[in-house]
Amino acid sequence: MSATVAAHAKRSGIATVLRVTSGNFLEMFDFFLFGFYATYISKAFFPAGSDFASLMLTFMTFGAGFLMRPLGAIILGAYVDQIGRRKGLILTLTIMASGTILIAFVPGYETIGLVAPLLVLVGRLLQGFSAGVELGGVSVYLSEMATPGNKGFYVSWQSASQQVAIMVAAVLGYLLSTQLTAPQIGAWGWRIPFVIGCLIVPFLFYIRRSLEETQEFLARKHRPSTSEIFASIGRDWLIILMGMLLVVMTTVSFYAITVYTPTFGKAVLKLTTTDSLIVTFCVGLSNFFWLPVMGALSDRVGRKPILMVFSGLTLLTAYPALAWLVAAPSFPNMLMVLLWLSFLYGSYNGAMVVALTEIVPVEVRTAGFSLAYALATALFGGFTPLMSTWLIEVTGNKAAPGIWMGFAGACGLVATIVVYSNGAVRTRAERESQTA
Repeated sequence: MSATVAAHAKRSGIATVLRVTSGNFLEMFDFFLFGFYATYISKAFFPAGSDFASLMLTFMTFGAGFLMRPLGAIILGAYVDQIGRRKGLILTLTIMASGTILIAFVPGYETIGLVAPLLVLVGRLLQGFSAGVELGGVSVYLSEMATPGNKGFYVSWQSASQQVAIMVAAVLGYLLSTQLTAPQIGAWGWRIPFVIGCLIVPFLFYIRRSLEETQEFLARKHRPSTSEIFASIGRDWLIILMGMLLVVMTTVSFYAITVYTPTFGKAVLKLTTTDSLIVTFCVGLSNFFWLPVMGALSDRVGRKPILMVFSGLTLLTAYPALAWLVAAPSFPNMLMVLLWLSFLYGSYNGAMVVALTEIVPVEVRTAGFSLAYALATALFGGFTPLMSTWLIEVTGNKAAPGIWMGFAGACGLVATIVVYSNGAVRTRAERESQTA
């Protein structure tokens, strides 16, 4: 009988993880599509005097969505901490879907003029506002429903779900590249994956509506007001700052090896679209493997050792790896380098996300987590494609994105040292043990 109950509980836990991470899938699916089809989007909505200027405008629009994340983190994060995780996750999905639909169906510049790029910008801002709390809401939900001793493993599925979106998007892109000509993709074919994203929205709503509120949230006697949440964030500014630096390593690495990879492969290394898509698919698969593995390992050995090792390795190896790749650009070399960077990212992030849920005070867990994540993405990670394109242009060094990744590794290393130093920033577990 006990075995049957255990099996049922396991199935129920898996189903809950799938339901809560479904919105992550939609978010990253659309974000990746925007990065991969950047060259086509730039021609459709941002015609300019040069391909470089057009692409920069596109990546600026891509990055603008991230500027809305801190606002979404504060406003929606406070809302989630007040009314509950379940209702908050349904709201974020609604806003995110609205932005996706807008981008998928707005006519091009030649049809409606300046209104076209403005509507695309509005769609990105809506997505950014929603994404500001989506990752935090999902991570907090997973941490609060995790079984004892397995928080790292459970929370890692927040990021792992995004890798599924990357692989699906890469497969769709591969199919389009084999079935349509380049002019067809540029004229209308690039919209097909966005439309598919819109079509799955009703299904995502259906499965998210069945979520239950976490027992940890229901057990809380006091629900802080918005002013109390803001005051708590103000008091714990050091935790938010260190959390932001922890996330810089994650978000810069992620957007470099996923969203920017197709553009890097095609525009910089001059490889084929098919080569870039295959590499991107393999990166998503590699991330999907390493995230839960290292999340589970962090449950056994602790968060600090993993964060230290892999932020340090990123600092030391990101630029040399890319320098070697641009010196000998080929499909096998690109695959090898990107899988190495994927290993660094997946290993670090598997421990980082759960660590962030542990250092943020419980009463503002969603708002605090989301704000730290949103600031890192808005100020650093979200502009990785833009920074990479700009660095290559101004330095003439095709490996320059490795400098940006090395900087991100340094941020993660410094933040880890500060967070886990004696008395600087105490983990939630330490805080709770003192009040028990």
